[in-house]
Amino acid sequence: MAETQHYHYSLGRRKSATAQVRLQSGKGNFVINGKDAKEYFSQAKPLFYVLTRPFSAVDLESSKFDISVVVKGGGRTGQAEAIQLGIAKSLVKMNEDLKSTLRRAELLGRDPREKERKKPGLRGARRKQQFTKR
Repeated sequence: MAETQHYHYSLGRRKSATAQVRLQSGKGNFVINGKDAKEYFSQAKPLFYVLTRPFSAVDLESSKFDISVVVKGGGRTGQAEAIQLGIAKSLVKMNEDLKSTLRRAELLGRDPREKERKKPGLRGARRKQQFTKR
């Protein structure tokens, strides 16, 4: 019978993106929605750096972990930041001692900013009709 792998699961959210993150010890596989992470974020090179920030903050190598992510909604930046939060939360579940370090690096707080809704009578959330004097 095969031995079951123990993993740490957490949820990260940012804007309208939601990321379900599974973190377990392994060989450095980083899979997002069935694709390699570098392939998934191939259009936006700087976003891959965002994903590995929790590991660099606590001086761990991301190549020692297998990370599996299912992310939905939002754009690429929101998805990357949701994954970052999910990874940070998973690291805390794995080792509670890392919590203060990640908190100081501002990686554990959820960024609550959402898109403001459009109001009736306005062009957008706050933009009003152009005023004409005559």
